[in-house]
Amino acid sequence: MYAKLIFKNAKRSVKDYLIYMITLTICVTLFYSFLSISSSYYQPDIGAEYDFTMLSAGMKAAICSITLLLLFLIRFVNHYMLRCRQKEFAVQSVMGMEPKIIGRIFFAETLIMGLLSIGAGIFLGMFCSQFITALLLTSYGKEYALSWTLFPDTVLWTITFFTLSFLVTGMQNTRAIRKTKVIEMLTADRKNDIALHESHWIRTVVILYAAFAIWMCFTGVQTAWFYYDRRFALPVRLMFVGNILFPAATLLWMGAWPVRAAYDALRKPSSAAGKKNGFHAMLTGLPVCAVLNAVLASFVPVLTRRYYLPLHAGTFNQYFVFILVDLLFFLCTLIYLTGSLLVAWKERSPGCRYKNENLFFFGQIISKLNTTSKTMTLVSITLALAIFLFIAAPVLTGWASGYLDIRSMYDIQIASRYNNVYEEKDLPQSGYESVTEFLRKHDVKTAYDCAFCLYLPEKSDFHNRMKYDFPVAAISLHDYNAIRHMLGYAPVSLAENEFTTHWKVIATADEREDFLTKHPQVMTDVKELTLSEEPSHEEAMGETLYNTYTDVLYVFPDSVCESLLPVIRNRYIRTAKAITYEDARALEKRFTEEYPEQPDAGASYLIRLRTLQINSSRAGNFVLQASMLYGAVVLMVICLTVLSLQQLLDAGAYRYRFSVLQKMGVDEQRIEGLITKQLGVWFGLPVMLAVAVSAAVIIYFLQTISAEVSAYIGVDSLLRSMGATAGILLLLLICYYLGTWVLFKHSVCAQR
Repeated sequence: MYAKLIFKNAKRSVKDYLIYMITLTICVTLFYSFLSISSSYYQPDIGAEYDFTMLSAGMKAAICSITLLLLFLIRFVNHYMLRCRQKEFAVQSVMGMEPKIIGRIFFAETLIMGLLSIGAGIFLGMFCSQFITALLLTSYGKEYALSWTLFPDTVLWTITFFTLSFLVTGMQNTRAIRKTKVIEMLTADRKNDIALHESHWIRTVVILYAAFAIWMCFTGVQTAWFYYDRRFALPVRLMFVGNILFPAATLLWMGAWPVRAAYDALRKPSSAAGKKNGFHAMLTGLPVCAVLNAVLASFVPVLTRRYYLPLHAGTFNQYFVFILVDLLFFLCTLIYLTGSLLVAWKERSPGCRYKNENLFFFGQIISKLNTTSKTMTLVSITLALAIFLFIAAPVLTGWASGYLDIRSMYDIQIASRYNNVYEEKDLPQSGYESVTEFLRKHDVKTAYDCAFCLYLPEKSDFHNRMKYDFPVAAISLHDYNAIRHMLGYAPVSLAENEFTTHWKVIATADEREDFLTKHPQVMTDVKELTLSEEPSHEEAMGETLYNTYTDVLYVFPDSVCESLLPVIRNRYIRTAKAITYEDARALEKRFTEEYPEQPDAGASYLIRLRTLQINSSRAGNFVLQASMLYGAVVLMVICLTVLSLQQLLDAGAYRYRFSVLQKMGVDEQRIEGLITKQLGVWFGLPVMLAVAVSAAVIIYFLQTISAEVSAYIGVDSLLRSMGATAGILLLLLICYYLGTWVLFKHSVCAQR
């Protein structure tokens, strides 16, 4: 009998579970798709030069960790179903059914819906996993072919994880039903949410922001104390002063409220309303303060790059945190004040207030904003985080991939450093013959092999070891052209009294121009050299071609370099075929045993093998990108589900209101228009605020790494990733909005 009742209730409640099932199916699909590449049955053809173990283990840990967020979603949806079924449970209890039986029946219903979602999600995951496989093979430079495979261990992981989640939530639901009194179930739909003025969360947020404003003010004073100079340009001076005055003004604005409240309390001890209105008036000005603080903080990286200010990366990170907190506080206060702003607009615009059904519409929105501002704030913050993850994922992985192309331009790259060498006799002299012997024993043929030295223009610079002030090293024209030939670049020519420069790809045009303007001639131990008509070259040639803490390399004639002090010995090798992963590990181990990378004293050596660099970097990049994208989609799905179910939960309470409208002569089309506008506000407000906040954070983030974006990613690639983010968000938003609109209309019209 109970089984028949369970299936009957499940069938009758399918529409109530529809959003839940769609959401859970999407999450199961994503979980299975991303986790499938960590399956022991998954054996992609990525070549002998790659090891798949690291990627598999990393994906499993990352995806399982992020999926724990779904426990919140499952719990929230079950709470929604509990509230919808309170009267039904009360009737069953009055009829004599034991609370534990009611709880078990409800758990069985949710379990059935969950298992159906798991089955559908795994089926769709088989198809979606093909896109993940294509993304993986593309990142390794391999061709992709369709292969429909069901991985047993991934299926087991998926079923186990979600089933355990259902069991934990089901036990909590059963316990909640047993502890709830029948009278509470019968009156559950009459229970009002906590009113806005009774909630203390905004006061806590204001207190925390006040403490944060003190930190902003102190940081502004500290930064100005160490770096301020009257000779700076006017915008720079305004930046320093503004980052002190605006946080201080925010603190003064906050401090004025308790002073005024105390004064009013002395004059009118019984005036509690005045105290509340005073706090509300103080809160109205704080969003403006937060925006001004964020704007002034955003000028720090812009003006630092433009005027070459001596601010370090730690300062940028601090102001990034300031902008983030300012914008989040702006979001919190704006949503909290939205109801009041609508009331003020309604009162001052009688023509708009009484137009058509606007009075009804304003009442619907304002009444709900007064009780759900905290939920809307959390949803907006979470959506902003999801959007930022979507944008940051391709930026970070593109940065890492672009940097990898620069780091791994050679199959074998050997370099030395003289940072801990204090005697010229201890400078590196080796030609790294052990590497030659290893390649010969393992039958690894070389296509290009270039061993060369880097020199100091003046021998007296040998003892200059100040960080960020190391002397620029020089390379002979013959060795420089040999490396260019290896990479397929055209050769460079110089006269006997000329020199040219080569720059890292990350160096900006302003940095190059400033350096060349200050160094039109270079004095060497042989003679003075003059800058060539081709003063600089920017082709990518690797990261070990430069002295420590420098971004530029001199290119001198061979005759000059013969008389200079060689301080660094490098060797670049390109092999005919890619070195296998096993051979690369063996060569790295042998080299580090003979040439330690970080000795206690003397020269230090490093070896970089393209096989190992690409293997570790691509695996790490893929895990990072997949984790961030997966986490962003999960967060978006959770937020949109919360917004959807929140409206569907209130739909039952709105039935009577809409039925009154119909009895007053409002036709079906205008009622549908009211539903459209109402849902548009509830979905549009948090989404638009989240987009605005995330856009400001992303702009600051990209501004701080603009050089890296230009060098390693490219503006076109970045714009494509932003377009994809907007498309995914818009698609999810449309799906959830339409689904909620249909169910909301059906629920509202059920009794009419």
